[in-house]
Amino acid sequence: MRELMAELRKGVTTPRPERPRSTLTSDATAAESVQSEDPIRQPPEDTVFRLRDVGLWYGAKHAISDISLDIPVNRVTALIGPSGCGKSSLLRCLNRMNDLIPSARVEGTVEYHGADIYAKNVDPVEVRRRIGMVFQKPNPFPKSIQDNVVFGAKVNGIEGNSREIAERALKQAALWDEVKNDLKMSGLELSGGQQQRLCIARALAVQPDVILMDEPCSALDPIATLKIEDLIRELVREYTIIIVTHNMQQAARVSDYTAFLLAQEHGLNGTLIEYGPTNEIFTQPREQRTEDYITGRFG
Repeated sequence: MRELMAELRKGVTTPRPERPRSTLTSDATAAESVQSEDPIRQPPEDTVFRLRDVGLWYGAKHAISDISLDIPVNRVTALIGPSGCGKSSLLRCLNRMNDLIPSARVEGTVEYHGADIYAKNVDPVEVRRRIGMVFQKPNPFPKSIQDNVVFGAKVNGIEGNSREIAERALKQAALWDEVKNDLKMSGLELSGGQQQRLCIARALAVQPDVILMDEPCSALDPIATLKIEDLIRELVREYTIIIVTHNMQQAARVSDYTAFLLAQEHGLNGTLIEYGPTNEIFTQPREQRTEDYITGRFG
């Protein structure tokens, strides 16, 4: 187990300063696609994930196909594309959540800080501790706010005072000031946006290295969505974040890199069409299909 822990922690880098957020510009050349250049631009920064020829099947259904990309440390990477293109399936490959589906089968290589997370000697539970996940709909437990936050930490054997663990995580999730006097209140009594930040705090309490977010704002109102987006930009100073979103404006606002996938209905099986810095994807895409999608011509 010690060797496994060392393998999974190999190469963990220290946080780096926040990169300025990507924005949409009105450059006159933004609509031009440079078809002759490679649409897959791997980042020059240090990487937390290195995917090579990753494919996923659910039984006979081919969900994603031959995806190769590098995901940089302490950056926000957005996965975009129409429904059914494999965004969430790809996200779940990064912390072996697909292992929980009996019919799922993953091929290719997923390296986390240089360690193959699908190697036979790797414990998927340890993988999921290092690579946390926040789901589409808030899913607080029917417990107090404090017990919600510390639940995963206690299960994973993280020692410390429960209140101190809860306070630290709630502060990171920008929720402490709103609930500090009501830690014994049920998490189910919070608003939708507060519940989602509670779930983020629960993920942070286990001290992960990466946070995966599967459409974390899809069930929230605009004000709650803005708070989550602001929180993402704060958290990326300490964590690597990968987010699935259908909201093009959100991807442009919060992410540093964007990966665009297409689905089976377009004759593909969850194929990576374009990947690169978000400002380039949204202003100078190299694939016509990328431009058509982000400008709303389909999807």
